Amino acid sequence: MSEQHTYRVIVRGTWDGLAEEARARLLAGAADHGLTSMRFTQEGTLSYEPSPLKHFSMRFVVVSDAADGEEMAGALAEERAETTLRALGYGFTALKSTVTDLDTMKINRKPASRR
Repeated sequence: MSEQHTYRVIVRGTWDGLAEEARARLLAGAADHGLTSMRFTQEGTLSYEPSPLKHFSMRFVVVSDAADGEEMAGALAEERAETTLRALGYGFTALKSTVTDLDTMKINRKPASRR
C-alpha cells in the first residue's frame, strides 16, 4: 500500500453559455456562495460573485497516492468540478487548479515571545 497525501485544491473557471434558467438559479443562490461559503470539502464548495457573473471557484479536499503527486490531485479535483457543474446544468470553460500538499507543507511558527 502506498502512502496517501491530503491535498487542498482550488479549481477556478469561467461561466460559459449559461442558459437563462441556470443564470437565474446562480443569481438567486449567490448569497449562499460568497466568501463565507469557501470551505475545502471532498464534494467541493462553489463560490462566485454575482456581479458580474463571470468567474467561479470550487474548493476540494483530495486524498490520493503521494506517488501520483499534485498533478493527479489537480486532475481529480477538476474532474469532480466538471461532474458537479454539468449535473447542475451550468456551462463553464477554462478550468485551472492550484494544489497544496498538506503533508509536505511547511508551517513557520512564531517563537513564543519572552517577557
